[in-house]
Amino acid sequence: MMNKILLVFFAIAMVACGSHKAVKTEEKVFVVNIVPEEKKLQEYLRYHQQVWPEVEAGFKKAGYQKITLYRYKYLLVMKIEVPAGADLQQMGKTAEAYSPRCAEWNRLMGGYQVGVPGTGQGETWVEATPFYEFRKE
Repeated sequence: MMNKILLVFFAIAMVACGSHKAVKTEEKVFVVNIVPEEKKLQEYLRYHQQVWPEVEAGFKKAGYQKITLYRYKYLLVMKIEVPAGADLQQMGKTAEAYSPRCAEWNRLMGGYQVGVPGTGQGETWVEATPFYEFRKE
């Protein structure tokens, strides 16, 4: 009897574990400049030391897996990890719609951002496309 119970438990555990398949993801990289004023840069960095909880909840709701920001002087680089094939426009809308604070955050941060050389009028974050990759096999 105990063997049957263990066998049933094992079968249930195997089915349950097998149903949680990992989501295939992809990375995307974007760049933007901060208005070239030291005061603006410091304000922007301070905001990102304590990102509003509603903003991060919006990222989760939209399906972002990971977001990392890097900087060199006034240049910012953002690397995101999202489900493979994700519609980034829709993800952005979903994240912003999560809370009025998300839209407020985007408006506030937009006041610090300017496009990199070559971007159009009013264009800020633009995708950087990979052109080389090394991978140890």
